[in-house]
Amino acid sequence: MSPSSSVITRIAPSPTGLLHIGNVRRALDNWLFAKSHGGLFMLRSDDTDLERSTKEFESQIMKDLEWLGLTWDIFVRQSERAEHYHHAATLLKEQGRLYPCFETPQELDFKRKQALAAGRPPIYDRAALDLSPTQISQFVSEGRPHHWRFQLTPGEITWNDLVHGSMSFQSNNLSDPILIRSDGVVLYTLASVVDDLEFQISHIIRGDDHITNTAIQIQLMEALHKNPPPIQFAHLPLLTAASGEGLSKREGSMGVETLREEGIEPITVLSYLANLGSRDPIEPTWALSTLIHRFDLAKFSKATPKFQLEDIRLLNEKTLHEMPYPMAHERLEQSGLPLVSEELWTLIRDNLHTLDDVAYWNTVCHGKLSPPETLKADKEFFKAAIECFPKTPLTESSWKEWTDELKLSTGRKGKELFSPLRQALTGQATGPEMKQLFRLISPQSSLERLEQCL
Repeated sequence: MSPSSSVITRIAPSPTGLLHIGNVRRALDNWLFAKSHGGLFMLRSDDTDLERSTKEFESQIMKDLEWLGLTWDIFVRQSERAEHYHHAATLLKEQGRLYPCFETPQELDFKRKQALAAGRPPIYDRAALDLSPTQISQFVSEGRPHHWRFQLTPGEITWNDLVHGSMSFQSNNLSDPILIRSDGVVLYTLASVVDDLEFQISHIIRGDDHITNTAIQIQLMEALHKNPPPIQFAHLPLLTAASGEGLSKREGSMGVETLREEGIEPITVLSYLANLGSRDPIEPTWALSTLIHRFDLAKFSKATPKFQLEDIRLLNEKTLHEMPYPMAHERLEQSGLPLVSEELWTLIRDNLHTLDDVAYWNTVCHGKLSPPETLKADKEFFKAAIECFPKTPLTESSWKEWTDELKLSTGRKGKELFSPLRQALTGQATGPEMKQLFRLISPQSSLERLEQCL
């Protein structure tokens, strides 16, 4: 059944590895564009490379997209569509546009080096077109391996890119692309075009490293379809490191799993990538609907955006520090973390680096905690602290009443008074305002921790 939406975008990861940060950016761009136009988003598993593609990678890719909230409306697995690609290949052969080539990889590499040495572009010389039908039959009968190339027609290939504007290529400056390998595997160029046509993809949003591919695919679409649908293309710049160089393996290959293990919130990843390279500020966002409303390809610069992991970490902290309680409660529930009260969340959120830190502060208030060993050298102080511990139930004034009395009995003040108490009760030298946190800690837990310091 043909999709009914007028706007359909897609992302097509190969399940030969995990989603990295560049994949996520492209998925987000396509998802936001589709949703901002009331359209559909398709996930296509480009698993034609059967040797390297695995179900495990495919499953993890789907889990990562779901974790980010980028759910899909259509799912396609290319390995289940081989007959569609072979049918397209037959049409191209009948047109004389798909021709067999018998050069070995070594021969092709030698030709490329010769062309470069002579100052010519390293494009295929179409030597295979000079073979007669008799020669081709003889080579095939001899069992010579051969691949199949698509013959580009001479002329100008143009389109209006939604990012770069008017684009133009002369086909004689491009190599005839290989569409079918010598082992019979249909390559991305053909399979992708067949799928884009059959599923009525309206917009293809991808990296500008695909610009040349677009010129080739436009001719391929015209060969396979008398009146190809008006697919619109948008090519956005690839991410680089802060230095402007290509992303290192450590950062560029960073997967969703790594970000999740770092404690980065999914909405942080989306907020960062949705605005990186655009004129909108990178700031905390708490709803995908906000990103959908703001998304506009016209806001993106053609300049190369700079990706930095540390920026995501800082944005994640800011997101947590400003996160409203209803969203925090939902995320705690999703993550299997303790469900803290709104009062405690509001108090501790400015001290969180990741959401996992909530578990620690929940333990401070309701669990077992051992104070630092260094406090045991201050036994007289903690003995006095126990003796004047305030009556229960604790109130908002209990902390001040307790510390005022302890100041009189020990003569201490300032950091000398407050720091050991904070460390004894929380195990930390810094943290939330103690006058508010103190009454949320179980009095029994507070006394047990003070006694451990004796």
